[in-house]
Amino acid sequence: MKEQILNALQYIRENRWEEAHEIAQSREGHPDYDRIHALLHRIEGDEWNAKYWYRRCGLPYPDVSVEEETEELYKRYS
Repeated sequence: MKEQILNALQYIRENRWEEAHEIAQSREGHPDYDRIHALLHRIEGDEWNAKYWYRRCGLPYPDVSVEEETEELYKRYS
């Protein structure tokens, strides 16, 4: 699991959102994967959908940049 999350975050860093999205959707319902899903919708500018996914994770909408959130998550799973 950890490796897949790190792969998704690396894809996000590389602007390969489709690949990251596939990973996020592969285990929909798992909070770690749903968090990646939320981040991806935030990157896409789909705030309504991003907020939905953050709520599913039990998290507030972040007040940091997308880049900061990505790096925080990368550090958490490394």
